[in-house]
Amino acid sequence: MSITNAATESDNGTVSPATAERRGRIWAIDALRGFALIAMATYHFSWDLEYFGYLEPGTVGTGAFKMYARLIAGSFLFLAGISLVLGHYPVFKARAFAFRFAKIAAAALVITIATWFAFPDSFIFFGILHAIAAASLIGLIFLRLPAILTLAVAAAAFAAPFYLRSTIFDTPALWWVGLSETLPRSNDYVPLLPWLAPFLAGIAAARVALSVGWFEKLRTDGSARWKTALTAAGRHSLAIYLLHQPLLFGLVYLFALGFPAAKPDPVDAFRSNCVATCIKQETAALCANFCGCTLDKLMEENLFEPLNTGKIDIKTDERIARIAGQCTMDAQAKE
Repeated sequence: MSITNAATESDNGTVSPATAERRGRIWAIDALRGFALIAMATYHFSWDLEYFGYLEPGTVGTGAFKMYARLIAGSFLFLAGISLVLGHYPVFKARAFAFRFAKIAAAALVITIATWFAFPDSFIFFGILHAIAAASLIGLIFLRLPAILTLAVAAAAFAAPFYLRSTIFDTPALWWVGLSETLPRSNDYVPLLPWLAPFLAGIAAARVALSVGWFEKLRTDGSARWKTALTAAGRHSLAIYLLHQPLLFGLVYLFALGFPAAKPDPVDAFRSNCVATCIKQETAALCANFCGCTLDKLMEENLFEPLNTGKIDIKTDERIARIAGQCTMDAQAKE
């Protein structure tokens, strides 16, 4: 998640590692990454509270929380794009890049494996670390291209999901692209499109900043406590990313053992969970109609209680599939 800010530009536009070491790191980049880490931790803590029942189902996946999560992901990718330029422009350092890429890719694999066991129905197969790893490889193409061209490609990447979605990409092997018509279930889904856009925007911004000397004003130049704390976190963002959520999740779990959240009404819980899942792919109006119809029919056929208590399998029971099909058609007809 953090790319080393190892190299900087000299006055004549060339890179000197010795000069970079002497001038110090760009504290503002580390500090911004530290702010992003704090924001990420607050979002994940909210996710944990929802998981254990202290927040309403669907709270962190909709509305302002959903936008908050997107801004956090975008900020990490933007900063990663900046750092790629700082580390490898104008001289590409293959060994340093390979080492950093291997660390990020390995961490992404750890996340996938861990969430596969913890949340098999919504494991993270292409999250923020996967996106940064893939974008870093693609970003190498743009290191020396004009910033305006990089921004144009960033705009195209951002717009691609609005115009290029196709059932061709619905196969799980292509979900990482981000152009499937059916969104997969995942606790952290950050596909290449549109999320390549903020990474490329970061590359373009860094190229412009280097050309006008903005970064020279932001070298490490003090020891204020807030600056030291944020920059220290920013320098170790990958480790913090890997450790913070297990720690927060464990703390909420321990709290829940002693002070469990009040159990919601099963009918309200079913409706909320249904809408929260549906709204990831459909409109709010359609989801409200679909979930209301489904709940009514489950009640009519005395299937709600056995479904709610796990006595029937929602994935294999033909009656559930029939009701879902009927309610889908009814909801679509009402739009």
